[in-house]
Amino acid sequence: MSHNTIGTLRSSPLVTRHPANPLLSPKDVPYGPAMVFNAGVAKYEGKYVMVFRNDYGDAEKQTILPSSTTNLGLATSDDGIRWEVKPTPCWTWHDEEVIRVYDPRLTVIDGKCYMCFAVDTKHGLRGGIAVTEDFDKFDVLSLSLPDNRNMVLFPEKIGGHYVRLERPFPVYSRGGGDRFDMWMSDSPDLRYWGNSKLVLGVEHVPFANDKVGPGAPPIKTDKGWLTTFHAVDLDRSRGKNGWEASWKKRYTAGIMLLDLEDPSRIVGMSKSPLLAPEAPYEVEGGFRNDVIFPGGMILEPSGEVKMYYGAADTVECLATADVDDLIRLCLKGDGE
Repeated sequence: MSHNTIGTLRSSPLVTRHPANPLLSPKDVPYGPAMVFNAGVAKYEGKYVMVFRNDYGDAEKQTILPSSTTNLGLATSDDGIRWEVKPTPCWTWHDEEVIRVYDPRLTVIDGKCYMCFAVDTKHGLRGGIAVTEDFDKFDVLSLSLPDNRNMVLFPEKIGGHYVRLERPFPVYSRGGGDRFDMWMSDSPDLRYWGNSKLVLGVEHVPFANDKVGPGAPPIKTDKGWLTTFHAVDLDRSRGKNGWEASWKKRYTAGIMLLDLEDPSRIVGMSKSPLLAPEAPYEVEGGFRNDVIFPGGMILEPSGEVKMYYGAADTVECLATADVDDLIRLCLKGDGE
């Protein structure tokens, strides 16, 4: 499949990267991962809670261990900036079928914390939903058919149903290569999912030519569900941008508003990225450079929005913006 090359991309001036970035790096985790990234973050029982992905290897030699060594770590914070990392991983899942779990996303609903995650199995890549009250025990409620992932839950029922955004992987029906879009499904009980609808196609995003999908779980505003998404562009002229022989993709974060009552309807969307790789920890020295992946978003009482994101598939970072600025950016649409 041919891709039209997308040129230079810049972050929105409405967004500020936190001066303490990266907030979480491999050196901060006591059990020795080589990469710490793509975290889910939520406010839960008076604390900020972060569940992050650990991948293992040798950063100096730029080698990774088999994918089965991936697990999830846990950190807590009083301010969302300084994090205390727990001494051991919080979840590792292996059995005869499951290879690994990764890329957690956290949503608090009715006093319980739900975690969406990706799971590699011997018969395909699946999206899962688990629930926890202590981050020590995770009860798996549902697993999708292959191939689906990047699931995020809305923080309340809509029209009497739970709702999730997701990114299925239809290779055969989308021409034999990457061309992945964002979809929505709903459920009466968080176990059985259906009523699936397309929300956002690759062709709807000017800064994507490869795939788009959910980012952080949406937050509720008066104007709609404020929703980040990841957008990927492919440039075959890119060379060695990380540990691998070549890395030809760039991941950016976009922002849009979804209708409060029908979140399959886009109310507004910025036509430019919210965050594009620019900072040193986003564009150099990582496992895969030029990658920003939003995984957590918290609306503070002050109107500040904290957006947590993985950078270069190696560290976890924070950017902030004003909620009203983000809403106006979506409604104006031109990204200026």
